[in-house]
Amino acid sequence: MPGAYICEVTENRKLGGSTFAVTIECGGLATSARAGQFIHINCGEGLLLRRPISVCGVNGDQLTFVFEVKGEGTRRLSACLPGQKLDILGPLGNGFTFPEGDIIVVGGGIGAPPMLFAAKSAKGGATAVLGFRDSSGVILQNEFQAACDKVLITTDDGSCGIRGTVVKPLEKLLQSGGFAAVLACGPRAMLHAVALLCGEHGVPCQVSLEERMACGVGACLVCACATVRGGAEGMSRVCKDGPVFDACEVVWET
Repeated sequence: MPGAYICEVTENRKLGGSTFAVTIECGGLATSARAGQFIHINCGEGLLLRRPISVCGVNGDQLTFVFEVKGEGTRRLSACLPGQKLDILGPLGNGFTFPEGDIIVVGGGIGAPPMLFAAKSAKGGATAVLGFRDSSGVILQNEFQAACDKVLITTDDGSCGIRGTVVKPLEKLLQSGGFAAVLACGPRAMLHAVALLCGEHGVPCQVSLEERMACGVGACLVCACATVRGGAEGMSRVCKDGPVFDACEVVWET
């Protein structure tokens, strides 16, 4: 169940560029969090809106989240020190559902961190396909290698791993067969491409959508997105009805 917590920062680690991994001591929040859920963080006095950040992993009473500095709120988070307290709501939203068998986790850019938690939560083996702009943006490679049977890295410019997007290596994996599901998080265009590939190969696909949020609990409707449920098209709230959706439910082109 979601709740309000005052959590203590135990570590703040720079992963590279403007990306940071923060670990907090948070008791019940960590033990109740599931892969695909997010936390809503108060970044400091004068900043009215909390920042939603996906859970990267849990270890006992500790929870780690990874974020990229994009504005004043995340800049303040990037400067937090061990011992500092953070006001956090969570865990929020609906996470991934894990089938029996092996899965593929697909992460694009800052969408990669929550897929590490998903890989560790798999009921069978996990294969990771991770896409980044270039080698300077590659994060958590060692952590994925420790958690997964196989890790494929792609970069737009070919400076690390396979040149191009996640599409080609994912297609080869799907053609080989033997996977019970694909779970993905990243830019919308990437998620759409992943959903199309999974549809072509008859493999169930779940996607974690990234949308701007305000309240984080479904009241303000800022994060509404078009979906099809029960044969009828309507609007769903990413924060409350998601952020994880069956890819077949998402209206990709609006």
